[in-house]
Amino acid sequence: ATLAADHPKIAALAASVQGRASSGRPAERDRAVLEALVERSRKAYAARLAKLPVPRFPEELPIAQRREDIAALVAKNPVTIVCGETGSGKTTQLPKICLALGRGAAGLVGCTQPRRIAARSLATRLAHELPGMPRGFVGHKIRFQDRTNPDTVVKVMTDGILLAETHSDRELRAYDTIIVDEAHERSLNIDFLLGYLKRLVGRRPELKVVVTSATIDTQRFSDFFGGAPVIEVSGRTYPVEVRYRPEFFEVEDEDDEPVDMNEAIARAVDEIARGSRSGDILVFLPGER
Repeated sequence: ATLAADHPKIAALAASVQGRASSGRPAERDRAVLEALVERSRKAYAARLAKLPVPRFPEELPIAQRREDIAALVAKNPVTIVCGETGSGKTTQLPKICLALGRGAAGLVGCTQPRRIAARSLATRLAHELPGMPRGFVGHKIRFQDRTNPDTVVKVMTDGILLAETHSDRELRAYDTIIVDEAHERSLNIDFLLGYLKRLVGRRPELKVVVTSATIDTQRFSDFFGGAPVIEVSGRTYPVEVRYRPEFFEVEDEDDEPVDMNEAIARAVDEIARGSRSGDILVFLPGER
């Protein structure tokens, strides 16, 4: 086994050696260079493999029940489609399943996210779930921010970043595994990336691609990748209490001033915080800003 980045050079040198030998020309120099490159690449591969962790998987996550099935599909197929509902744990556990298979030894395990904040938070969570690893073992790269280093094995990024890397690394040789998360969002970047990966797996049979989707329409993804296997993982949600507070927007406060949205949100959060000290508060706001 050798590094994925060295495969093109190894193939070129092997073809040169074979061509020279078949034509009766001396090939000792090219053969020596080839053997040295293969030996160096094998040692680098072995060193990376030895540093891979033995991940632990939270049994309370639904994906833990299908972990072995997912690993078997990834090991046997170039492309695997994972259909997981919200709360299944697919986003955080799939990179760890790939690490347990020895992926990340020949190249990076790349994981794309549709948004920058999701990429940063996923990298932080993965680093927390892989204790004892060197700083930067899990890195992330988003626009204007690169938190990767030579020790990085798992690289979390936006889909736009990975797509941009195809300009300088046309076959994405830096990676031996690519996980396209939240593919159901079908952004322009994701669609371009899926089309690019479909062509790439034909040229790189050792590359593993995992596509995740939260919808039941995964058959379209499977058909697109030539009948790639689909595995479904159940989700896990928590009870949600809905409180309507239209009066925040309809009545005026004591100073006869209209209550704007920001003030209404602050009052609602304050009301929730006074009533309960447990759990988190997630606020959805209109508009991109």
